[in-house]
Amino acid sequence: MTHFRRDEFLSVARERGYIHQVTDEAALSARLADAPLASYVGFDCTADSLHVGHLLSIMLLRLLQRCGHKPVPLIGGGTTKIGDPSGRDEGRQLLTAETIEVNKAGIRRTFDSFLTFGDGPTDALMLDNAAWLDGLAYIPFLRDIGRHFSVNRMLTMDSVRLRLEREQPLSFLEFNYMLLQSYDFLELRRRHGVSLQMGGSDQWGNIVMGVELNRRVDAAECFGLTTPLLATASGQKMGKTASGAVWLNPDRLSSYDYWQFWRNAEDADVGRFLRLFTELPKDEIARLEALRGAEVNEAKKVLATEATAMLHGRAAADAAAETARTTFEQGGLGEALPVVAATLPANVLDLAVAAGLAGSKGEARKLVQNGGLRLNDEAVSDIGRQVASGDLRDGTAKLSAGRKRHVLIRSA
Repeated sequence: MTHFRRDEFLSVARERGYIHQVTDEAALSARLADAPLASYVGFDCTADSLHVGHLLSIMLLRLLQRCGHKPVPLIGGGTTKIGDPSGRDEGRQLLTAETIEVNKAGIRRTFDSFLTFGDGPTDALMLDNAAWLDGLAYIPFLRDIGRHFSVNRMLTMDSVRLRLEREQPLSFLEFNYMLLQSYDFLELRRRHGVSLQMGGSDQWGNIVMGVELNRRVDAAECFGLTTPLLATASGQKMGKTASGAVWLNPDRLSSYDYWQFWRNAEDADVGRFLRLFTELPKDEIARLEALRGAEVNEAKKVLATEATAMLHGRAAADAAAETARTTFEQGGLGEALPVVAATLPANVLDLAVAAGLAGSKGEARKLVQNGGLRLNDEAVSDIGRQVASGDLRDGTAKLSAGRKRHVLIRSA
C-alpha cells in the first residue's frame, strides 16, 4: 500500500476526485502539515451493513490514514434513534435499541478491511456517539448548546427546506438532528482531539454548523470537508441496482456478486471509479482509462478485482475473477457463484425469486417470456417448469438471468 506525506492529503484527495467542498482550505492544509490530525465520518446504524454508497467516505478515511493521520469512524448509536432527514422525503422508521445494537455490530466489521486499528497516533479509532448522547439532560443541553443555533438558519438547510417546500412532514425529532451532529463534533474534539469532519455533500450544512459550534463554545479551530454526490454516468444513484443495495458485508452480498457489480460498470465510469475505489497508480489508471472498444472490458475486470480485493481480500477477488472467466468464457459452473439451497422439485419462477434473480414472480415470468431466464445455460420457455434433482450436475444446477447474473441451486 502506497503511503504519502501528511501534507499531501488534500492534493492527493483532490487528484483522485474525493473533494467537493472544504472550509478554510489554506488553514487546513497548514494544520495537516504540522502534525497528525484526527478526522471523523459518521455512519448511522440504519441497517446491519454499509453499502457502496458509503464507500467514498470510507476510502477517504483510508487515504487519510495512508497520509499519516488518524481516521475516526463514528457509529451513530445515538443519532440513529433520531434519524437524519437529509435527502429524504419522509421520516425514517424508528428502530428498537436491540436492532440498533445488531446493526452496530454488522457495521463495525466492514472497517477492518479498510483501516488499521490500534493505540498509535495514526491508528484508527472507532467510537459510538451513544456514549455522550444517550445521557444528555434536555434543559442543560438547550441552555448550553441550543442557544448557539438560529432557527431561521436551520430552516434554510436543504434537509429541512426541501421537505417543507414539498409540504412533507418534518418531525421535531428530525429537526433536532443537526444539533446532535454538531454536538458530536464538539464532544469528539474535546474527548479525542478530532478537528476535521468529513462526509457527503448533503452533509455540508450540518458540518459547517459543527465547525461553528466548536468556535463559539470553545474558540477552537475546526474544519469540514465533503465528498461529491456520486452517481453513475447514466445518472443512477451509486450503490443501488435493480435488485437492491450493493452491501459491503459478505453475509449480505457475496464476493462474486460484489465483483460483478464493478465488472458491470458503465464504460464512462471506469476511469473515475478506478481513481476513487482502487489504489492503483495514476499512470496505470491513465493507461486503463484510454482503452477503447472491447478492450475496455479488461479495465473493468481490473476495477472489479482491485475493488473486491480491498473489501474481501485478494484471494476472494482472484477467485471471483476466475469464476467469472469460467462461467462466461468456458460455460462452466464456477465454484464461487452464490449458492441457494432449495427443496426440490421447485417451480423455476419461485427459485428465481428466492435466488434474487428477480424481485417477484411477475418479474421472473417476464424474464421467461423474454428468453432471459436460463437453467444450465438453456433458455426456460415454460413458466411451469419444475427444477428437480435430475437437473443437478454434480449436485448443483446453474440458474441465470441474462448473461451476467448466475446462482447455483442445490437440494436442501
